Amino acid sequence: MSPAASASPRTGAERAGGGGAIEIRGLSKRFGAVRAVDEVSLSVRAGEFLALLGPSGSGKTSILMSIAGLELPDAGSIAIDGADLTYLPASQRNLGMVFQKYTLFPHLTVLDNVAFGLKMRGAARAERHRLAEQALATVRLAGYGKRMPAQLSGGQQQRVALARAIVYRPKVLLMDEPLSALDRNLREQMQLEIKRLQAQLGITVVFVTHDQGEALTMADRVAILHQGRIQQIDAPQALYERPCTRFVAGFIGETNFLPAQIGPLQAQGALVQLPGATRARQVRSAGLIGRVVAGGTALAALRPEQITLGHPDDPAALRACVSGVIYSGATVLCIAQLPDGTELRARLPEPSRVTVSAGDHVGLLWPDEALRIYGEDGAQ
Repeated sequence: MSPAASASPRTGAERAGGGGAIEIRGLSKRFGAVRAVDEVSLSVRAGEFLALLGPSGSGKTSILMSIAGLELPDAGSIAIDGADLTYLPASQRNLGMVFQKYTLFPHLTVLDNVAFGLKMRGAARAERHRLAEQALATVRLAGYGKRMPAQLSGGQQQRVALARAIVYRPKVLLMDEPLSALDRNLREQMQLEIKRLQAQLGITVVFVTHDQGEALTMADRVAILHQGRIQQIDAPQALYERPCTRFVAGFIGETNFLPAQIGPLQAQGALVQLPGATRARQVRSAGLIGRVVAGGTALAALRPEQITLGHPDDPAALRACVSGVIYSGATVLCIAQLPDGTELRARLPEPSRVTVSAGDHVGLLWPDEALRIYGEDGAQ
């Protein structure tokens, strides 16, 4: 199944029916010799919250700007609820947009900032103020209409930007890293606030971020982008537990990578030899990703929180030497080296029970299903 075809659960917002369905087919965008977006196809269900996640230059913002009409693609199509708007001017798309910078007018009151878009659409003063008051109440800023932007905190200004984007009740809300200027605690509050707002309005949200925790917390599905292409699109739990490429495995959360030698293939998997192991381990087919060839090499992936410490003579363990132990609050990070020099990290709960120190020899253990093997075409 292609990434674009991955199914998403029907959310409460989707059932509310207030959002628009987005269909992107073969979208491409170049900037000189750089292909920012490379034939991306993507479906977003009505009322779904989709996050576009990737490193800088991966194409996520170019996709968002193409949906908004602020950039025109070189190829492909964009439709909302079946209506093609690929080359429709941005002012005619009736989409809500929230940018990284709030771009509030400093000389206008909060109410007039929110009502500005309605004014440009020709709405009467009384009507646009009534709708602006409703939008402010929706983002929990009732009574703030007479204030000036300079009198608001950063979080309140972000709420005003949200109110301005939803005041004319668009079916789709586009958000370009809207929380990046906020401190950590305020960001977490706004993440919950945006999710509440989306569920209340039933609106479709496409949210660009480089913060994986933000994407996993807020989105119904996350699309991972790299070099202009979608690597995987899935629900957050599926992305974390079953990344389909080495890039996704390394980008989402922490992952240890170590070389693996593939032994005989079996009906239900393969035998895999890892450095520091006294015997080959059996990996089931579900843990084999890409083309795995008997006698070939591959890349093994293992999450640090899935590793536990045991005795170095345990035949099921990888023998390793501890090179560092770092206390980090709820967990202890244990750094260990295998005999071939490969470094593995284990995140151990219950710091008070961790008694190892640098120089100790340990055995590294994990559940069988935790190990994933990336073959030649899955290790990109």
